Amino acid sequence: MASKNRPDRLQVGKNHSFWQSWLHAWTGLKTVVIEERNMRTHLVLGAVALFAGWWVHLSVNEWLWLALAIFLVILCEINNTIAENLSDMITRPNFSPLAKKIKDIAAGAVVFAAAFAVLVGLVLFAPKIWNLIVSWLN
Repeated sequence: MASKNRPDRLQVGKNHSFWQSWLHAWTGLKTVVIEERNMRTHLVLGAVALFAGWWVHLSVNEWLWLALAIFLVILCEINNTIAENLSDMITRPNFSPLAKKIKDIAAGAVVFAAAFAVLVGLVLFAPKIWNLIVSWLN
């Protein structure tokens, strides 16, 4: 990101305001969404889950569990992207078994969080969808 005073130069120093920090954070979020296909997939599935929650009229506590699951997956995906980029920055152009290990562990965290999200989804939605099916059949 360009410096506030010199738009032609990259910022190398500390942020000087909350707004400047916020812009850097927003740039990071945009970057992970633009560059990471899996993040876009998680966002779409999260949006589907939110729509489904609205459709089946989740309670407040159920909304909190759903939000926790969605945010956990997104946070793990962001951390996975950080691990991948740091590993690549340090090891390129060479292969490093340790870098591979780091990437695999970070990816495993995403899978673990996604499994939790699926479990939460089953607990929240299966009974409600079952009740809808039964009511339509009767």
